[in-house]
Amino acid sequence: MSKRDYYEALGVEKGAEAKDIKKAYKRLAMKYHPDRTKGDKELEIKFKEIQEAYEILSDDQKRAAYDRYGHDGVDPSRAGGFGGGGNADFGDIFGDVFGDIFGGGGRRGQSRAQRGSDLRYNLELSLEDAVRGKSVDIKVPTWVSCDSCDGSGAKKGTSAKTCPTCHGAGQVTMRQGFFAVQQTCPTCNGRGKIIPEPCSKCHGEGRVEKTKTLSVKIPAGVDTGDRIRLTGEGEAGMHGAPAGDLYVQVHVKDHPIFVRDGNNLYCDVPISFAVAALGGDIAVPTLDGRVKLKIPAETQTDKMFRLRGKGVQSVRGGGVGDLVCKVVIETPVKLSEQQKELLRQLDATMEGESEAKHRPKSKGFFDGVKKFFDDLTS
Repeated sequence: MSKRDYYEALGVEKGAEAKDIKKAYKRLAMKYHPDRTKGDKELEIKFKEIQEAYEILSDDQKRAAYDRYGHDGVDPSRAGGFGGGGNADFGDIFGDVFGDIFGGGGRRGQSRAQRGSDLRYNLELSLEDAVRGKSVDIKVPTWVSCDSCDGSGAKKGTSAKTCPTCHGAGQVTMRQGFFAVQQTCPTCNGRGKIIPEPCSKCHGEGRVEKTKTLSVKIPAGVDTGDRIRLTGEGEAGMHGAPAGDLYVQVHVKDHPIFVRDGNNLYCDVPISFAVAALGGDIAVPTLDGRVKLKIPAETQTDKMFRLRGKGVQSVRGGGVGDLVCKVVIETPVKLSEQQKELLRQLDATMEGESEAKHRPKSKGFFDGVKKFFDDLTS
């Protein structure tokens, strides 16, 4: 682990108050959490560095040791760095300052069972389902509490016993000269209890593997990146410990017509040359059905039309977004000879003096091109 100064790692002054240290940690933890950094190894190391710094500075005893002795003061492998005189009991001093690092600190009988792991489930939704919301059933392979022993890990009719080695503390003290070091009890692995007769189904773990089916209610307005938390639906903890949580990660599939951006929807609408030139009413799709859109005469391609309130309402509330339609003038294909001749006649009527009137963009473009080449040759 990095030996960077813990105060520097959290971006706080050495004399910072506990609330400021906690605030700095929350801000950095959210920024560098592995769920956001997407496997970036360097940022994962930084996240662990932040966690280590907060673990030390959020505890008054550990912080005092760190302020006095630096990293040596909170490094369990460096127990010999505390020279001193007098008749003090060095074992007691060591235990008082470092008890929490080893899980001791006079907390006999209070070792906690480890909570089960959190799980993530990737759920793909159509745009329609994401906008309207729905209930979906998902299958999740996980660890669940053993029904044979009710999660205790002990054979039915028996129970766990207090560990004879640590007497329920979950820790044992190893003395070397003046110093005493607390370690996890090797007999019960820190639980404080042992199981003389393990359950035959879960082999003493208190949990078994199973694929469970869950019904998940998807709220209306979710979007890609949103997460739905199902408390207690993650992996069951060992030996009856609480279960973790399940996070359903939403991904909205691409839609053949619409593109969503926040609360707004966007789509391209093809129109004919005649409608673009003369104007008219066309039918455009929305998530609630077709609506009429009035196209004014002389509309150019890529013109945007906004239909108010035809977008999406976010799961976070607020107003309903809009539907933005971009018209694209479609060039006719597979024309008959008669149709081609009619187009030639129309084109001929726009040449000469009337070209600037009917084709202002073309006239301006070609005038600019001519000036460009004239400037090159002058």
